[in-house]
Amino acid sequence: MSAENITVSGIAGRYATALFDLAVSTKQLDAVAADLAVIKSMMQESADLARLVRSPIISRNDQAKAMTAVLEKMGVGDLVRRFIGTVAHNRRLAALSDMIAAFGKLLAAERGEVVAKVTSAKKLSDSQIEAVSAALKSAIGSNVNLESDVDESLIGGLVIKVGSRMVDSSIRTKLQNLKFAMKGVG
Repeated sequence: MSAENITVSGIAGRYATALFDLAVSTKQLDAVAADLAVIKSMMQESADLARLVRSPIISRNDQAKAMTAVLEKMGVGDLVRRFIGTVAHNRRLAALSDMIAAFGKLLAAERGEVVAKVTSAKKLSDSQIEAVSAALKSAIGSNVNLESDVDESLIGGLVIKVGSRMVDSSIRTKLQNLKFAMKGVG
């Protein structure tokens, strides 16, 4: 499946498609994907950066200057810096995480991969991510691009989403099911 056959919609989809097309035409697809992965993880780890990106109070010029400084410090490539500068100038930074996700979908389609989102109670180690990826690859039959997320309310276990399918083996869900079963007994 090529990226031309996948649909990403809305503002985030339009921006992601533009960046994807630029990355393909300049043969920088892997570099752009790596830069976006770094930005995504920084936005998840830094509350200040997330606030900068989402704040409607900060002026577009201040957002653009701050993002340029942060991206230069992170060593992000020129194409991604210019892209995010344009996004900031157009006052669309609040949708940056959605743009990164849409770019990931396009990239996975281009590479013939399936995107799977794994949510766990604690951050998974590299070996655990590889094990889950290998299990999904054998179950699905194609390469899997794994996106990992943490939700401490799960208590334990995993929630795996692949397309419209979801497998929920979390302790939270098992406790809820047990609670419903106990209500039915009495």
